[in-house]
Amino acid sequence: MRGDGDDDAALLRNVARGDSAALAALYDRHAGWLHARLARRCADPETVREVLQDTFVAVWRSAGSHRGKEAGGWLWVIAARRLVDAQRAQARTERVALEPAPAPAPSAEDRVLAGLEYGDVGAALDRISPELREVLRATVIDGLTTREAAGLLGIPEGTVKTRALRARRELRAALAQLTPDNEPLGGTA
Repeated sequence: MRGDGDDDAALLRNVARGDSAALAALYDRHAGWLHARLARRCADPETVREVLQDTFVAVWRSAGSHRGKEAGGWLWVIAARRLVDAQRAQARTERVALEPAPAPAPSAEDRVLAGLEYGDVGAALDRISPELREVLRATVIDGLTTREAAGLLGIPEGTVKTRALRARRELRAALAQLTPDNEPLGGTA
């Protein structure tokens, strides 16, 4: 670095060769006035610091592309572009944060369960005895095996099977009373 002199062009040539001391010298020479100019355009000190850092990262990566003796104008163009990019990203983030999140569409399973709860099947379930209804909910709606339902409900497996059979019969009869022969079962979901 010393053989090339202390001008910006020499520092940038050394930065292009990977000399971090040359980058530090360039930073010391230009960071103050760049920070002041950026701060006049942006009130957020954190954004100013990030833009300044991004500017010198860009200098590290592209120092070999600089042509000319002085680097001030080139550095300012990089910094100004980085500032515009940062402000656009911040505005985009703020817009997204202000937009209400779309309500998720109910899944097919949710629609079926709503139909069971509020439609004809739900009404028919309400007409059968609670112990039969619990067996149906455990085995059909929750999808538990006979053994799992027995454990959950605290009854023997044989009782689960018997109640499930009775519950289906009673549910069929209750549904027949609720719906005429030509209407489909279930509710609107």
